[in-house]
Amino acid sequence: MSGPLPYLPLDMGWPNLLAIALIFGLWGLYTPILKLIGKGSLNSQLHDVRLRWLQMHQGIHREHRVFDAILLGHISNSISYFGSATLLVLAGLVGSLVNVSRIYQVTRDLSFFDQGMTAESFTLYFALLTLIMALCFFAFTYALRKMAYTFALLGGLQASPAHSEETRIMGEQAAIVLTEAVRSINNGIRGFYYAIAALFLFSGPYVCIAATITITAILYYRQMLSPTARAIATYVAALKRLGS
Repeated sequence: MSGPLPYLPLDMGWPNLLAIALIFGLWGLYTPILKLIGKGSLNSQLHDVRLRWLQMHQGIHREHRVFDAILLGHISNSISYFGSATLLVLAGLVGSLVNVSRIYQVTRDLSFFDQGMTAESFTLYFALLTLIMALCFFAFTYALRKMAYTFALLGGLQASPAHSEETRIMGEQAAIVLTEAVRSINNGIRGFYYAIAALFLFSGPYVCIAATITITAILYYRQMLSPTARAIATYVAALKRLGS
């Protein structure tokens, strides 16, 4: 059996390529698809809440902004935790690549692994799993940088209320940077879900496709139909009515 491309393993067929493309496609297009079928992500809906939060806190004396620092500090600690955990997993995967042939031989005794999978395909799947975790790590480190920018922008907000055009713009841009930081966090966490989907590549392409679709459906349910999503949508709607 020859693969669809000459430089791929011989057992790598179109179902295998479809399973891989589905993982990265649904992960990368998650937010655009969500905008097409719903109201956007919860993070985008919460942008209005963050904007109101930052604008309301303009005009409060510096010593009364401790609560802001505590909230943002918790977010930064969460990013650091996920980044450190991802780095440990990534280090383990990279280290395992050295002995990937030995790991392949061990899996031959496991019934839930695809017994027709060649060592080349096994190595490729292992490398793809490592790549996903590397992308998650990059997302968390970028989120940490964005949080550092947010701290600077928050500290530079005027002590006067946001009545002037300049103070309004400063509050809006600080909220945008904070929303982008949270978006990077969510992208990294979402990568964990698709890393689990990628594990099913070792059981076969069709199993992986089913797992990827199931995981994506769970993520969309949480974003659109879960009690948390409905509560946030109701909150944001009330906030917009309050501001109108």
